[in-house]
Amino acid sequence: MKKIGIEVNGVLRNTLGKIQQTYEKFLIENNSTEKTYILDESGNTESIIQEEEFEYEVLGNIDSLNLLNHFKFKSDDELYEFLYQEFAMQIFGHAESSEMHTFHTLNDIYLKYRSTNDIVIISDEIGKSKPATLFFLSKFGCQIEKIKFYSDTTKNSIWDEVDVLVSANPSLIEDHPENKVVIKFNTQYNKTNKSEHEISSLKELDECLQKLGIC
Repeated sequence: MKKIGIEVNGVLRNTLGKIQQTYEKFLIENNSTEKTYILDESGNTESIIQEEEFEYEVLGNIDSLNLLNHFKFKSDDELYEFLYQEFAMQIFGHAESSEMHTFHTLNDIYLKYRSTNDIVIISDEIGKSKPATLFFLSKFGCQIEKIKFYSDTTKNSIWDEVDVLVSANPSLIEDHPENKVVIKFNTQYNKTNKSEHEISSLKELDECLQKLGIC
């Protein structure tokens, strides 16, 4: 019996597309003004010394997972608040699936392999994106019972959960234990990452698993 992990971001969910859509709608279309204050001689902070307009913009095509290379934010903290506090449900809960047939195919794979293999959903999540992702999976009718969340600090723990991982994450594709198998799900941001096993659609996963001798 093999433990097969299937990742949410990039494989099941078009997370980056929804990040861009949300960014454009709520930040670019609602340009903000940054005000700077200074203490006057009495200790009050009512004197405005300048107003600076901060222009949010998309910085080219999204060809990596370093979002600060592709979206303009005032700081790392603002990016974190945007993703995991203010717009977590809009982004992670209401994103589209990667393909029109993603969850139909996923459930077929689950029904075919569940009696002889353990299948688990793997997802890189922080804070409010966890319940939002559960909503996303529920919304699309995901039948898989097991879900493993991880972050940058706990990502190595996912290898205790799986023997085979279907992932679009460049770091997981490049860096994994020798006794584990990674199936790369091809995306715009992992083109330079090499993998012995690759698919471009979830419909190709069944054939790939059979070639690996998993049934």
